[in-house]
Amino acid sequence: MNDTTHGIRIRPGSPADAPAILAMLDSAVVWMNDRGNTEQWGTTPYSQTSGGVARVERYTNENAPYIAELAGAPVGALVLDHGPSPQMPIAPAGEPERYVRLLVSDRRYAGRGIGAALLAHAAEETRRAGVELLRVDCWAGGGGELVAFYERNGFTPADRFLSGTWPGQVLARRVV
Repeated sequence: MNDTTHGIRIRPGSPADAPAILAMLDSAVVWMNDRGNTEQWGTTPYSQTSGGVARVERYTNENAPYIAELAGAPVGALVLDHGPSPQMPIAPAGEPERYVRLLVSDRRYAGRGIGAALLAHAAEETRRAGVELLRVDCWAGGGGELVAFYERNGFTPADRFLSGTWPGQVLARRVV
């Protein structure tokens, strides 16, 4: 796969991409913290959280990772699965689905449509698989900016949930 939108090339990921994904996650934590958001992902770099490295390695080995590149450099990552993480308090869809398990972009390239391009790619991959439902869950705290981002990208809020003290929102998109 070699999708290109606005200079963004999306390719299948591999275990070799785990360090780049971890670096993006670490920089996202710093970026959120600099803006006063310490609730979404905490304050510890993702690569230093309990299970963080193993989770990313599992994503690149067991799921369908995709990497967005600009000029050959990784600037975003998306991981698709067949459903939500078993650890999340989310009801099964009741039909075949693809599930966005991870979406992250290098914050140095914010505003260039990387997340939107990756979500469009996820919708196309879902359609190609003959599946009609694409879902995602996200942090629903703060001012709801993340939920609004997904809504701008064609998703509709479905169920809200609480994972410990972390407020979450499941969103769904039909891709027929």
